[in-house]
Amino acid sequence: MAADTTTSAAPDGGFVGALVAAGAASYVPRMLNLAAPTRASWTERAIENLDVVLLDHAHCEKKAAGMAVRLLFRYPQHVFLQDPLSRLAREELGHFEEVLRLMQKRGIAFGRQKPSPYAGKLRQRLRAQDPEQLIDTLLCCALIEARSCERLGLLAERVPDAELARFYAGLLAAEARHHRLFADLAGQLADAASVRARLLELAEWEAEVVAADSSIVRMHSG
Repeated sequence: MAADTTTSAAPDGGFVGALVAAGAASYVPRMLNLAAPTRASWTERAIENLDVVLLDHAHCEKKAAGMAVRLLFRYPQHVFLQDPLSRLAREELGHFEEVLRLMQKRGIAFGRQKPSPYAGKLRQRLRAQDPEQLIDTLLCCALIEARSCERLGLLAERVPDAELARFYAGLLAAEARHHRLFADLAGQLADAASVRARLLELAEWEAEVVAADSSIVRMHSG
């Protein structure tokens, strides 16, 4: 699904305002599932390396689609996953295509890129057996979407390229919705209290992972 690139202003001048402007006001409290905010140094480095970040963004959208499809194939017995993850995969591929067009317009070649260790480190905390492993996988996906949403909001506020700023702002509602989707899907596998408690545990780990110093600049680097 194409992102709405008409949203460029935040009513209160901040990230929460950008979410509200993007039509995601109901998701703002959910974003607080992040245990710690992104450090200012990441935003500065990302803006200095926008070509690198755009390439990584394209890879992230493609990997998000791939993850949704892998879950469809791995868990065919869970009918409740099939339709929402199928639609999500298509939407993520649409975002991938949009990023490719922005890269092409700026003369940035798409190709291989060393990934951030972020997602791999998050998976270190997955429990070994299902349904707990599936719950953890869905919750990690929810946190990745939340962190993506936060960082796209930071970029939308700071990038000097007006077209890119509008594009990033236009993705906020989708990222917030994806965060809620994964959390809700996890909630169909266990009681709400245990899922919420596990989400908070994983959020603490995610904050540690994303705060680790990194020699590379990526959407989810430290």
